[in-house]
Amino acid sequence: MNTTETTQRITEIYGDGSDGSCPTPDQWRRVLDRDPDAALTLINFFKFRDVADYTDDRQSFDDMSGNAAFQRYADVSIPTMERSGGSFLLVAPCAGTFLGADEDWDLIAIGSYPNQQAFLNLYLDDAYIAAFPHRAAAVAAQKVLIATP
Repeated sequence: MNTTETTQRITEIYGDGSDGSCPTPDQWRRVLDRDPDAALTLINFFKFRDVADYTDDRQSFDDMSGNAAFQRYADVSIPTMERSGGSFLLVAPCAGTFLGADEDWDLIAIGSYPNQQAFLNLYLDDAYIAAFPHRAAAVAAQKVLIATP
């Protein structure tokens, strides 16, 4: 698949990113237009909801915390990422800002992929796709930065 086809397929799976739960098509292209053999590291910042929001999903988990919903996602995403060829360099609670404007995040996760295919393997994995609604329900705000090692 070329970049346009891959972006379209991923957008069909995850949505257009207008709700902030996933990348927009332009953000997907920013990753997919890179050298496919280059390593990729994503630095994720997460702020959890007090209560997970499953209103757009057929699943219902009454009064589940955002943290608990995210754990359901992580229970699948971490082994799937490793099976796909990626690895986590760090998953830890955010302890605060050391320099710059203060930001309020609950968790930071730094994931590394050896190449674009390992990255795509994760996002196109059926188990990961099935677990992703837990992430969307769990997260009130997120920011993901791209780093090139």
